[in-house]
Parts: sequence; structure tokens; C-alpha cells
Amino acid sequence: MAVRKLKPITPGQRFKVVNGFDALTESKPEKSLLAPLKKSGGRNSEGKMTTSHRGGGHKRRYRIIDFKREKQNIEAEVLSIQYDPNRTAFIALLQYTDGEKRYIIAQNGLQVGQKLSSGENATPDIGNALPLKAIPLGTIISCIELRPGRGAVMARSAGTFAQLMARDGKFAIIKLPSGETRMILSECMATIGAVSNSDHQLIVSGKAGRSRWLGRRPRTRPVVMNPVDHPMGGGEGRASGGHPRSKNGIPAKGFRTRSKTKDSNRYIIERRKK
Repeated sequence: MAVRKLKPITPGQRFKVVNGFDALTESKPEKSLLAPLKKSGGRNSEGKMTTSHRGGGHKRRYRIIDFKREKQNIEAEVLSIQYDPNRTAFIALLQYTDGEKRYIIAQNGLQVGQKLSSGENATPDIGNALPLKAIPLGTIISCIELRPGRGAVMARSAGTFAQLMARDGKFAIIKLPSGETRMILSECMATIGAVSNSDHQLIVSGKAGRSRWLGRRPRTRPVVMNPVDHPMGGGEGRASGGHPRSKNGIPAKGFRTRSKTKDSNRYIIERRKK
């Protein structure tokens, strides 16, 4: 994978850095795995805006992703690596020996024609999904379940990965992308390898219009608002705005919002870095 820096022939292209997409092998999605995707524009069922800076954007269709990898001990072939407008990572189209097709999150190094499998008896190769109890210690993993059978919820974004550090009884100890170290049940599934499209963090949009295509509306700085609109608004002249906080008054920059009585606190060995 590589990125391309464009020549500054227009103001919008002066600092623009785009993805080379050289890892992709197919441009048209599999029709049987598409679903409609409705947009809310940040409004709730009453039509009131509950999330700001949302709205517009290009029309999309959802790609149905297999996060559970529940077809175990059945070999699948990678047909193509595709772009997904709903996520930062690329996706891979698999065809199982029984003819069924499914999308999965593509891992770095996944090739067309590669054979994949899932289950306790699968080999720990890139793209295979295994329970944590069957993965060798020190392995780089992604798409990790938090509860057995619920599907992958962690390390799914472009370029992210976790590492299996140790096992203790029925738990596996995982170092997550945030730096947090926590215990997860050894029955939970994880995929071998880091998530694809690791160059995503290098991309520079170059102009405001690209954010609008993604459904992001302009953001007004809180310090220029009125006191009725934001806790940091108001003041005579160019006032600094006071302590940084959200529109609801919750302090930012270091204020911890996680509940001290949360049940899953006992599974966290080391907190994430600030």
C-alpha cells in the first residue's frame, strides 16, 4: 500500500494526499451482500438535532460483514480485496467450498486466491480466525471478540492491531491498540494479523468539500458562541473561553468519564495511556 501526493495545480490539491488503492483488486461490490443504509442527519425520532456536525454526504450502501466467522472448519478462498465506504479498513470477499460468499475485514498481506479458515483447528496464518486459547503467545491479532459468539468489536479500524501477551486460567491477556492491557475470555475469537489500509492515517483531504462528501458538516468553535449555546461562549472581545469542556459541561483534556463502579473494570490490568 502507498499514498500519492498530488501536484498543486489547484488550491484543493496543494496539500492533498490520497490513498493509492494499489491493494484493491475489485471495484464493484457483491450485490447479494449489500443492504440499504439510512441516514439520520444527527436527528432523533422527534426530528431534533442530538448530534451536531452530521448531515449530507454521498449515498452509500452497507456491506454486510461477517464479524463472527462462525463457518468453522470450512475452507474459503479470497476472491477480491475491495473498498468499503462505511469503514477505514478494506474488506475481503470470501467464497466457501459450499458456494456461500461473505465479506470479512481484510488483514495486511491478504492475497487473492489465498485459502482461509476459522475454528480451533485452523493454522495461525494471516486472515484465519481462531479462539484466543489456540493462538500462540506474542501473535499480532485484530478483530477481537469481547464476548464469545457476539462477533468482533475491538481492533477493527485501519492499521490497528493488538497483541496476545499471556494466558491465565480461562482468560487471555491482550494489549490493545490504545495501550490498555486487559483480560478477555479465551473462548473469544480473534483474527491473525493487523488490519489493512495502514496508510489511512497519512491521508490529507486537502479541502473542506471532501469532509462534506463524508457527511461531516462545518464545526463552529465553542469560544465564538454565545453563553446560551456553549459553556465556553460569551465574554467581552476575544475572550479565551475558560476551562475546555463539552456543550453539556463535561470537562475535556484529562477528565475521566469512565464509571468507577463499572463491572468490566476488574478485567483491566493496565489503563490506556493518556
